[in-house]
Amino acid sequence: MTRRFTENLYATSKQGWRARAASAVALRARKHRHDQLFALTGATRHTRIVDIGCGVLGLRRHAPDHDITGVDRVARPEYPGPLVVADVLEGLPFADGEFDLAYCSSVIEHIAPAQRAAFAAELRRVARGWYVQTPAYSFPIEPHALLPFAHWLPHAVRRPYWRLGVAGAWEEIELLRRAEMRELFGEPVAERAGPLTKSWISVRPAGATAPGSVAAA
Repeated sequence: MTRRFTENLYATSKQGWRARAASAVALRARKHRHDQLFALTGATRHTRIVDIGCGVLGLRRHAPDHDITGVDRVARPEYPGPLVVADVLEGLPFADGEFDLAYCSSVIEHIAPAQRAAFAAELRRVARGWYVQTPAYSFPIEPHALLPFAHWLPHAVRRPYWRLGVAGAWEEIELLRRAEMRELFGEPVAERAGPLTKSWISVRPAGATAPGSVAAA
């Protein structure tokens, strides 16, 4: 029997109407990505997938019965499947090409820019294909604090402004531009919200050719 899981994506943030509304929108967007994931990557239920930075549920939120191994830097006893506690920057305990696909959603922006090349290289080492998504720098709403233009401000201004958002504790999050995603994972496609690019998604299907564009929910 297929199980379904739900999660508040802003559970660790300041609670209020913004966090509740953003969690609902984010869950719909991730459901939409999952619906397109298999078409974009050529993956099936038999594809071996490693979910980098899985958190509490990760990809299992929408594909609970697939062959998914979660990876997180901290223990997640509630994670409903095999989980490896490891830091990608310190090396993953997997052989080269052990997985058919690496899935990594809204993680790379939390890695310091100077360490992103090493992070990407390790992800590419353990999987023959990948699906990497990250919020776009060009989108006007910072998706963690839910503040307009926060990610465009210098740190000296951004830090006090950050307190007005829902993110809670300050974190130096640097969103990625298209050129950086291209350098790390290959040419990204745009996930759009109307005319704006909301996220970048770089895809390398296992044994397939990546298509061109993704429309947001």
